[in-house]
Amino acid sequence: MLTDQEILSALAQLSDENTGVPFGDVWNIETSEHAVSIRLSLSYYADREKDSIKKRVMSVINDGRTVSLEIDNNVVAASVQNNLPGLNGVKNVIAVASGKGGVGKSTTTVNLALAMAKEGAKVGILDADIYGPSQGMMMGFSLETRPGVRDDKFFVPPVAHGIQVMSMAFLTTKETPVAWRGPMVTGALMQILTQTDWEELDYLFIDMPPGTGDIQLTLSQKVPVTGSVIVTTPQDIALLDARRGIEMFRKVNISVLGVVENMSTHICSSCGHQEAIFGEEGGQTLAQEYGVGVLGKLPLSMSIRKQADTGAPTVVSEPESDITEIYQSIARKLGATLATKTETFEMPTIGMSDD
Repeated sequence: MLTDQEILSALAQLSDENTGVPFGDVWNIETSEHAVSIRLSLSYYADREKDSIKKRVMSVINDGRTVSLEIDNNVVAASVQNNLPGLNGVKNVIAVASGKGGVGKSTTTVNLALAMAKEGAKVGILDADIYGPSQGMMMGFSLETRPGVRDDKFFVPPVAHGIQVMSMAFLTTKETPVAWRGPMVTGALMQILTQTDWEELDYLFIDMPPGTGDIQLTLSQKVPVTGSVIVTTPQDIALLDARRGIEMFRKVNISVLGVVENMSTHICSSCGHQEAIFGEEGGQTLAQEYGVGVLGKLPLSMSIRKQADTGAPTVVSEPESDITEIYQSIARKLGATLATKTETFEMPTIGMSDD
């Protein structure tokens, strides 16, 4: 029978598959003659990985005793650029960006947010594409959906699939174009962001518009962003624009947490054959160039597009599918990467006083 110290030493050497390094000293145990109770403390959420972790725990103990595992999660507010004050009710803001349109950024955002929620986190989405908001449709809201109002000054975000969502789509009709110049657009975005009554979010995903224009610069200068995720396809022209997006974030001191390679391969809906029609390993090359990780690679699949268009994204439509598991893996790796940021800060607040 293993001693308590032997168990703790063995557990400390187990690799965290989301970071690639040993878990270390994050375990607590209680033992008896017949049972071992283990508590693992994580600074990110990984509910759907619990069974896998338990199997690996049992493989290193394996001394005939019954093993039980509980996971404690403690997501903290990580450091942001230029020590900007935090948003009330939001621990971490994650910008999902691309250098160009058409690479599946919004679809990635919605599925990634849903996957993070399935791992156990409290999640929100802000649709920052004022000219072409799409998150309302992707999350299945009706065209008549409007946010609630608190104290005549704060928006209460609608909720779908457990996700708090705020979008310009909730403030206009489908026939109403937002024909505004830059200052009006950025002003509207800041009002939506700071006057939304977000409720205790671990992560707020911002679905950024493509490019590196007014909205991106305003967010970079005024919004406390914990980190960014770059979505690209392997295509050379997409990678060229993605580099510009990364360079923008670097210049404004926002961490790039990783790259998601979308449309990595095309899966034939008839025979299942896979082909890299946009090129191979472009996301990996980009990630290596900037010293960040590839969070995951997603196929070009008709089902992903159809499900997003009908308001039931893949993560909720096909919760046990291979594609959903890729999104879940990306969510866990993203949470783990964010948790490894060495600095944290005490969250001040803005925008919610009743004065």
